[in-house]
Amino acid sequence: MWTLWRTSRAAWRRDAALLRDVGLVGLADGIVGLSFGAAAVAGGLPWWVPVAMSLLVFAGGSQIAAVGVVLAGGSPLAAVAAGAVLNTRLFPYGLAVADVVTSDGAAGGVPGRRNIGVAVRRWLVRLIGTHLITDESVAFALRRDDRSLRRTAFWTCGVALFVIWNACVLLGVVLGSALHDTNALGLDSTFPAVMLALALPTLTSRSIKVAAGAGAVIAVALTPLLPAGLPLLAALGGLGTRWSGWRGPQTVGGSR
Repeated sequence: MWTLWRTSRAAWRRDAALLRDVGLVGLADGIVGLSFGAAAVAGGLPWWVPVAMSLLVFAGGSQIAAVGVVLAGGSPLAAVAAGAVLNTRLFPYGLAVADVVTSDGAAGGVPGRRNIGVAVRRWLVRLIGTHLITDESVAFALRRDDRSLRRTAFWTCGVALFVIWNACVLLGVVLGSALHDTNALGLDSTFPAVMLALALPTLTSRSIKVAAGAGAVIAVALTPLLPAGLPLLAALGGLGTRWSGWRGPQTVGGSR
């Protein structure tokens, strides 16, 4: 009985800590979502654009990049390309949490409608789980070693942030529609501030800093020359600083 009580108390503390941490992250994301919705509508976009993006895309950084390009006068194609480039980081994220973005049921063993129903359920769970992959949900999952705890952390964070983000974006849309001039509150600085916040944690080595700096120089230099959105894509040229040239044929035993 004593062991069971200690186990239950430890589980309660662990769950409480998870909810506390998810709540703090949700608060920060909610503020960004509020600013995103308000700035998007005040910038001239229809109210349904940020709302639909939040429901269907659910990637704050990519949404901010795409809307920022459009509000700066860029084409929709450039906006989509900018958001897609930023979202490429989600591919390795999906591989990292592939074991938790699934249902526990097995699809085999029982033929007929029941087997089809299980397969459909597994597909839906995987689809929803993939949609909930974000920087935060992956980070919470990877902090746990046990698969069950990883699943709990991932789904708790993912579902909570999805609800908070969409609710705050909708609230921001209402706020932006009422204010019309979000510059008075400084919300126009939201987009560059969030992009900077996404970039800074990745500058972990000298080579990455050089590539990022080169990309920034390229983007700034081309801003007066190219339509909005294209300088951001041209900044990918900074990756060229990490290219070491084509490797020639490897030698084995001193001979080619």
